[in-house]
Amino acid sequence: MEDKLKIKLSIADRVYPLTVEMSQEEGLRSASKKIDVMIKQFEENYAVRDKQDVLAMCALQFASQVEQKQASNSIDGTATVERLKKINDLLFDYLEKK
Repeated sequence: MEDKLKIKLSIADRVYPLTVEMSQEEGLRSASKKIDVMIKQFEENYAVRDKQDVLAMCALQFASQVEQKQASNSIDGTATVERLKKINDLLFDYLEKK
């Protein structure tokens, strides 16, 4: 079992102490930096009064990216069925010849 690591992440000018697996540290630090970059972009480009509004927009942006990635990675079921039918036909033909 991996050792736990105590880290502190700063997001939107707040510090969050976390206990994580060593293998998670790099990903969490990278995510924290991406959130802060996105916060700065929203603050520079839009009239934002509240950090909570900015954080909500960041959450929406990240969730949207995940949804778009899942949609683009989804498999078209009809194409898969067609490929399986062709494989089945090839196997049937092969076995019939034997």
